[in-house]
Amino acid sequence: MSFTVKKAVQDYAKKKNLQVAGDFYGALDKHIEKMLDSAAKRCGENKRKTLKPYDL
Repeated sequence: MSFTVKKAVQDYAKKKNLQVAGDFYGALDKHIEKMLDSAAKRCGENKRKTLKPYDL
């Protein structure tokens, strides 16, 4: 599953005068998925169904 908008990442990189490697997006998606899994776990442990900023 893809969580990132490649164009947004490219625009950010361009502002910072950087380039983005093709395999960066997959690594970024994996990192985001881990963060979301952790947030979902915390949310469930607190008997909620709504993810909140502090779950991150």
